[in-house]
Amino acid sequence: MNYNDTLEFLYSSLPMYQRIGKAAYKSDLDDTIRLDNYFGKPHREFITIHIAGTNGKGSVSHILASVLQSAGYKTGLYTSPHFIDFRERIRVNGKMAEEEYIVDFVKDNKGIIQELEPSFFEMTVALAFLYFKQKDVDIAVIETGMGGRLDSTNIITPRLSIITNIGFDHTQFLGETLEKIAAEKAGIIKNQVPVVIGRSQNEVRDVFTTKAREMNSEIYFADDNFSVVKRTKGDNKYENVFDIYRKGIPLVRELYTDLAGDYQALNIITFMQAFELLQNSLELSTDSLRCGLRHVKDNTGLIGRWQIMRESPLVICDSSHNYDGLRHAISQLMKMKAGKLHFIFGIVNDKDVDSILGLFPGEAEYYFTRASIPRALNHEILREKAVKYSLRGKAYSSVDDAYNSALSNADAGDIIFIGGSIFVVADFLKDFSNK
Repeated sequence: MNYNDTLEFLYSSLPMYQRIGKAAYKSDLDDTIRLDNYFGKPHREFITIHIAGTNGKGSVSHILASVLQSAGYKTGLYTSPHFIDFRERIRVNGKMAEEEYIVDFVKDNKGIIQELEPSFFEMTVALAFLYFKQKDVDIAVIETGMGGRLDSTNIITPRLSIITNIGFDHTQFLGETLEKIAAEKAGIIKNQVPVVIGRSQNEVRDVFTTKAREMNSEIYFADDNFSVVKRTKGDNKYENVFDIYRKGIPLVRELYTDLAGDYQALNIITFMQAFELLQNSLELSTDSLRCGLRHVKDNTGLIGRWQIMRESPLVICDSSHNYDGLRHAISQLMKMKAGKLHFIFGIVNDKDVDSILGLFPGEAEYYFTRASIPRALNHEILREKAVKYSLRGKAYSSVDDAYNSALSNADAGDIIFIGGSIFVVADFLKDFSNK
């Protein structure tokens, strides 16, 4: 099998949550542990940092990996899902795993894969951990998939656990209240392993402090200690500049980052608390902090976060896909000077569509679409739901058709925003790279 054949085998043979949803979800770690035992527990051969949360965990993972790389560590990075290439999930010092490795892994281990019939995510975690071991990484930053307690990544004992925030997402699996969702995320807190909580939300603070006490783990609420102020720095759409404060006292001035979304301020706060805790044991310098933040995308290959694709009209794609994430993205768009806003919008069918639609401005032009996955909400149904919120536009059966229409309708001073679903952004990035 070549690389494409191998991926087709995996996609067709293993249940994949991103494509089919609930049918791929497992409520235990049994197969994950069996796979881990089969491969000899490879995650024990390197330091790990574990990151969960409703929003921001991908950005925090990439920021942390970039700073570790800048400090000279051979750094593994496991994230999900991918946008264009499956290998985006598994990187060492920013470079994706080789196609040949994926092909050989599946060929050499087809027997155990067919015997256990793991989920796509379970198999991918096993593959990543074995790859990191064979590449002899010093440290690996591991992002959870959906929850925490039952996530396949939760077999590691990390140097540090991080939970970015808690919001309403995947409620059919994690619970209908913030407290229940927090309890699932808190499942990554390990015995005597310190934990960083990015946002000290009143509704869930006690959930985390209670769990940390049970596990004899030191707990740090990042926003109790750190704050950031965004600097105005010309009209550069491609970067942010922050001043960092600790307990109200200036700590780092003019910290540049190539991550342009305003919401990155929240992720920087979470990261700074983690950086402080890791600084001494890993010998992380201010120089590695500045260099790592300045070059996150170059160092790690991060895409799909407030990514500017074109200048005139301004085209932005962003993978915010739930209420909390989209609230921040739309807020930033509304502050920008533009002739008109054009939203290319699609969503998966298990999200709270009504609460999300209520965020969008009525005066924009909409291009309702669907991603090329079975979970995508039908574009015509989405358009009909949007009418209730005075959101007007046409429906398109593909993201590419929606984008072409928006591009033909937009004037030079307009903004086209592509989002609502990671998979809408993924389709757009694939089509854009092929143009």
